[in-house]
Amino acid sequence: MLKQGLFQKLQQKLSPQQIQLMKLLQVPTAELEQRIKQEIEENPALEEGQDGDEDEMPTEDQAIAESETMDGEDDAEGAGNDERDEIDLSDYFPDDDTPDYRLQANNRSADDEEREVPLAGGATFQESLMQQLALRAIDERTEMLGQHLIGNLDEDGYLRRDLPSIVNDLAFTQNVATDAAELEAALREVQALDPAGVGARDLRECLLLQLERLPREVDVLTAREVIARHFEAFSKKHYDRIVERMEITEEDLKAAVDVIVHLNPKPGNTARDTAKPTQEIVPDFQVLSIDGQLELTLNGRNAPELRISRQYRDMIAEYQRHKKDKEQREALQFIKQKLDAAKWFIDAIKQRQHTLLVTMEAIMEHQRDYFLTGDETKLRPMILKDIAGKVHLDISTVSRVANSKYVQTNYGTLPLKYFFSESLSTESGEEVSTREVKKILQDAIDAEEKRKPLTDDELTALLKEKGYNIARRTVAKYREQLNVPVARLRKEL
Repeated sequence: MLKQGLFQKLQQKLSPQQIQLMKLLQVPTAELEQRIKQEIEENPALEEGQDGDEDEMPTEDQAIAESETMDGEDDAEGAGNDERDEIDLSDYFPDDDTPDYRLQANNRSADDEEREVPLAGGATFQESLMQQLALRAIDERTEMLGQHLIGNLDEDGYLRRDLPSIVNDLAFTQNVATDAAELEAALREVQALDPAGVGARDLRECLLLQLERLPREVDVLTAREVIARHFEAFSKKHYDRIVERMEITEEDLKAAVDVIVHLNPKPGNTARDTAKPTQEIVPDFQVLSIDGQLELTLNGRNAPELRISRQYRDMIAEYQRHKKDKEQREALQFIKQKLDAAKWFIDAIKQRQHTLLVTMEAIMEHQRDYFLTGDETKLRPMILKDIAGKVHLDISTVSRVANSKYVQTNYGTLPLKYFFSESLSTESGEEVSTREVKKILQDAIDAEEKRKPLTDDELTALLKEKGYNIARRTVAKYREQLNVPVARLRKEL
């Protein structure tokens, strides 16, 4: 049964201005420049430059009021309006033939801030292999099959698909009849390309391909036999079994292992990383320790010089005089929307600057000891809620500020998230950062005897001796977060 009724309810909604501010807060400095350029392109009422004539310029309301007082004069002028509304093409096409380069001046100083972000580019991994394959002395069919194999390589340079599946692909997609033996011959041509090891079907084959290109020395031959016949024992670091089965000394095995560990297990990564465009990290803040005092500055790119176009301010007064005309009213409404959008964007940029500064000031004061010394163990426990309470902002706002932002210090450029960590209580009841515990854990692992690495139980006992009462499973979790393998896989000869 349907019925109508009146109800009252309270509901919170974000205004478009608030949504715009939230989006601007989470973008880093490099992306902010692109966002400003996009806004300037979409809104002609917004332009770059200092608004130095702000006091002399009439505001929007003043322009409208002035235009209304002139309505009577406009009616008397009559034909004068028609002449004024005509576009003067001389404003767009100057009469003089002075070349553009004579009207430009290079006033850059060595101290001017460089705003361009350098990019590096190059050929992709597959393109590099294709170029090498084209230079080999092979027939066209083998080259075609090799190109298809290169297209099936993953980002690490491995061929993960089996040859019978690729045979079916060639038959159904390109109407090419072949067999696994012919594909195997084409694959050998691909495996002969650089970097060594590319086109391998597993790690064992990848290492063998690289060892085949090394000089036939004793250590290399031993390493090749280790990988070819005892790869499983080597991967599990059962060195005693290898020594017993191969009837060699530990010194011989150590020399062979030293050859193996210098091979590249992911040959495709090297070519891929050099081909991928890299972008320079632009720090959003700068916190420097000078004579025992901390100085915080905001990157100048976060404070762009924006203003509302004076031309649009004059236009709104011009169209206000003819607002009785329907077309003029529509144009007036359009200009009004663009002016409002420009004001909102400038206000959002200013609010962004303020929010960034107050948040970074709170982080700097909370981690003052670290910024002064650079000692990682001086980092205090800090979560988003701690900073949100200090700056009286919502946790989500602080999270947006910390996202993808970097700070330049005396000890390197670090992401803001680096300074956030959970707390941990010692036996004395003192609250310490989990990052401090990870640093002690990492130092202990670096200093351990590699022939007999410390197990998780031994690391737990070591931390308890230092006053950190932590469970073994927590130690294992911290070890995994540090990308440190278990003791058995850290063993060395």
